[in-house]
Amino acid sequence: MKHLSILFVIFFGHFLVAQNVILNNVERSHSNTDKVFYKINPAETKAEYLGEIEVRGFSDDDAEMFGKVYKKAKQIGANAFAYKPFESVTGGQQKFDAAHYRLSLYYVEQADFRPETNIVYLISSPYRDQIISFNEEKIAFKPRTFIRKTLLPGTVYTVSTRKFLGSSIKLSAQENQPVQYFQFSAFSVNTNPYGTSGINLKSSDITRLEQSYAQFLTTIYQSLDSLEEQQK
Repeated sequence: MKHLSILFVIFFGHFLVAQNVILNNVERSHSNTDKVFYKINPAETKAEYLGEIEVRGFSDDDAEMFGKVYKKAKQIGANAFAYKPFESVTGGQQKFDAAHYRLSLYYVEQADFRPETNIVYLISSPYRDQIISFNEEKIAFKPRTFIRKTLLPGTVYTVSTRKFLGSSIKLSAQENQPVQYFQFSAFSVNTNPYGTSGINLKSSDITRLEQSYAQFLTTIYQSLDSLEEQQK
């Protein structure tokens, strides 16, 4: 009986933390073959409302979580989304909870997506604090945070992880250059990518992200600017 009780607790605890992605409201569907899934501001973008996704339960595997959300959204032909806050008991909006949130789903014509040009988003690792250099500016990232930066013409920007064996990239403004997204990862040990013997050591790395996935991260992560406002 004791063993059964332990198994029940383990199973029930697993159930509580399991993540479910639910299409809890479908107004209509749209037939399209769009692969994109971009974040929009519905108040500023001409969009057709399709339905709503609800995510219940936290997962630190953001790529897997995005895959589940993307798959559900494509079931009704959504190519755009927006965060939909829950209302608090006082009538305001609840603070974002990574373990329980909603996304409104839309279809947007390609010509109606609002482009961002010469903008770069720097996104932290989900697991640890990091300090990143953006030219002479040192930016302290908490896990699951990001910052938005504008690239000005005539300036070359160096983004560095500031670590031995780490990475750096150079960015500059270009005419009609689309928005770019980069995420920092933690220390890693990898096999040599060129097929020869040996290993690759990196104290930190910088990865360029595809826009749909990156915009999902900037929805479930917290902006450093808003974090600083809350701390004032």
